[in-house]
Amino acid sequence: DIENRNWPTKFRGPLLIHASKGITRDEYAAAFTTAEEQGIELPPFEDLPLGGIVGQATIADCVQAHASPWFFGDFGFVLADAEPLPFRPCKGRLGFFTPSEP
Repeated sequence: DIENRNWPTKFRGPLLIHASKGITRDEYAAAFTTAEEQGIELPPFEDLPLGGIVGQATIADCVQAHASPWFFGDFGFVLADAEPLPFRPCKGRLGFFTPSEP
């Protein structure tokens, strides 16, 4: 329900969710612990879909504090209507971007 960033946005509306091509085992372990505390099961590290579009959501707000257990850092994009999409490989970029066609 939160996407943490070190920069704010005025954007509100729908967007696609891109999974980074890389994640360390330490980053995975931290996410796994938080997910487990929330009753959410993550796939094994080796089975993570990486380097592509994995879902869609709507940015409803941008906040500097939030009660979500997922919130940390400077800014949180408050997400609504999040849902998974079939994995689609896509090269990522920093910030918001328009994905390339497959």
